[in-house]
Amino acid sequence: MQNFWNKIKLIWTDISLRKKVGFVFFALIMFRLLSSIPIPGIDTAELSRFLTNNQFFGILNIFSGGGLSNLSIIMLGVGPYITSSIIMQLLTIMVPSLKRIYHEEGEAGRKRFAQYSRLLTVPLAAIQGFSLLYILEQQNILINLTAFDRITNLLIVVAGSILLMWIGELITEFGIGNGVSLIIFAGIVSQLPVWVSQHIFTFDVSQIPLYLVFAVVGVVILAGIVLVTEAERPIPVTYAKRVRGMKMYGGGSTYLPLRVNQAGVIPIIFALSILLFPQMIGTFLSRFSNEILVNISHFLMAFTQTSVLYAVFYFIFVFLFTYFYTAVTFDPEALSANLQKNGAFIPGIRPGLSTSEYISKVLSRITLLGAVFLGVVAILPLIMQFITGNTSFALGGTSILIVVSVVLDLIKKVDAQISMREY
Repeated sequence: MQNFWNKIKLIWTDISLRKKVGFVFFALIMFRLLSSIPIPGIDTAELSRFLTNNQFFGILNIFSGGGLSNLSIIMLGVGPYITSSIIMQLLTIMVPSLKRIYHEEGEAGRKRFAQYSRLLTVPLAAIQGFSLLYILEQQNILINLTAFDRITNLLIVVAGSILLMWIGELITEFGIGNGVSLIIFAGIVSQLPVWVSQHIFTFDVSQIPLYLVFAVVGVVILAGIVLVTEAERPIPVTYAKRVRGMKMYGGGSTYLPLRVNQAGVIPIIFALSILLFPQMIGTFLSRFSNEILVNISHFLMAFTQTSVLYAVFYFIFVFLFTYFYTAVTFDPEALSANLQKNGAFIPGIRPGLSTSEYISKVLSRITLLGAVFLGVVAILPLIMQFITGNTSFALGGTSILIVVSVVLDLIKKVDAQISMREY
């Protein structure tokens, strides 16, 4: 506890750190202000009813930082930018030139890669914005709109998403931590007062044992997430001795840390996007009077978070995407080549192909643990709902995972800044 207050004191007394923390707070305040500015033509009563009865848009509302609850100008949140980044990462497998830019051209290559992600965000935001606004209009939430109003609303929500992406990158550049992650974190935390107030107003003394069980499960989940997020598998690395002139260099030993959860929360977000797609199609088809389309709509809408099939597919998708995303973002061959170039080797393993195969084998084993953990965290709220019949923990596991990951990353960044100050 004393160490915590010492860090707070250092942040407050150091001008550079104070400015960075202040900029993060200012940017997040701007984000919350933007989320309260609605687009025109909304039937607020119909919107409230629709969000209450629709799980798909309820989930989107959480990840848009509450911006969807009043159809704000940033209702899309950073979703298009996240989707764009994932697509670009996946394209590195299929497009060799993109892989070369991302892995081999250093910082300049990563800047080019980030610029391509920004450019791709614009059409993705337009597609997502058009689909969302069309569905909302079909549900009589957006009323009395002319063609000009529709175009205006689309331009507003696309601009809002791009503005939020820009704010996130400013936080990354001038603040502390990853800006996009902090925006998602702020969006989830902003829903906490609403969640607490709802439970206070609906408090039932007879439900105290259930609340205690939820509290214990929440603490266990929190401890497990911290443990797995911080867990690493160290691989020993030794640098060969080299003689240059009259001096000897190298000969030291270190280790290569492989994270158990290498993919972060991306597999969960990816799995949610796919599993919520049938519900979006069902919502779209529900407006038609054709009997076949109505039956298809009912079938798709039945595939909800309360079904066992949904939980099974959710776990499978999270498990598979964890392996897939780890394979995309972590290249054992490139790592092996870099070790060989720098005169480093893993004791007992030959440099080159053998090193690459060894790293791949170790990574595959620890990713198994990370994939199972992510899958369990993703479906644990569904299991709790099934056992207790209480919907209070909808998305609880995913939300906690995101919040804890962002907080741990932020603490590391602050510690790094403090260490630099001391040196």
